[in-house]
Amino acid sequence: MEIDLSPNGFFDLKDAFVASFFAECTYAWDAISQIGAHVARLVGDGQTILGTVMPGAYLSDRPIFIGEGAVIEPGAYVQGPAYIGAGAAVRHGAYVRDNVILLPGSVLGHASEAKNALFLPGAHAPHFNYVGDSILGHRVNLGAGTKLSNLGIMSEKDALTGKRPSIHLTIDDQTYDTGLTKMGAILGDEAQTGCNAVLNPGTLIGPRTLVYANLSLRKGYHAADSIIKFRQNPRRVDRI
Repeated sequence: MEIDLSPNGFFDLKDAFVASFFAECTYAWDAISQIGAHVARLVGDGQTILGTVMPGAYLSDRPIFIGEGAVIEPGAYVQGPAYIGAGAAVRHGAYVRDNVILLPGSVLGHASEAKNALFLPGAHAPHFNYVGDSILGHRVNLGAGTKLSNLGIMSEKDALTGKRPSIHLTIDDQTYDTGLTKMGAILGDEAQTGCNAVLNPGTLIGPRTLVYANLSLRKGYHAADSIIKFRQNPRRVDRI
């Protein structure tokens, strides 16, 4: 079976607005480096507040757009620049860092953090999640405590250039240089993770795939319509 690593292999792009985030992208991960430019295109230099910013929420003075029906709950911090679409929710204790796009109906929930991230419509990171340099497809749901790690633990800066190496992916014996020094995960439409799953830098998950709780998932491609299982074999012994 041929693997489709283009945006079409992960997301429904029939909606022109959604498709605009992937224009001229050969591979799905190409869109990650363009998120900042899309925020600037959509938000401009000022702030537009059409939704509800509840007392106790904090907005920085950076460019921020909050669409109609969107809600920023008390205790949330929107640093921005950020685009928060119609009906999206930024819940108590959430942290919206730079270059975040929350499309309509998406959620960044309690104690969750997003940075350089794109949430397609209906994507949820609702409890204790980290979403860095990542893309969540339509109706993706991250289980509580899921982390999308975006920087390898062995990724050291070059002593001469001060730059980190880019992330390489080997898929079906072909190696791809993503060109990204930081890359979290790409989750296709309706993919889900269980609680406390960790997706290592450069993880690609096809549409409708389920990842079991407590699993540390290696980088690379994980096919659509799969269940990725983690099995433990607990046993009981007598307490002496």
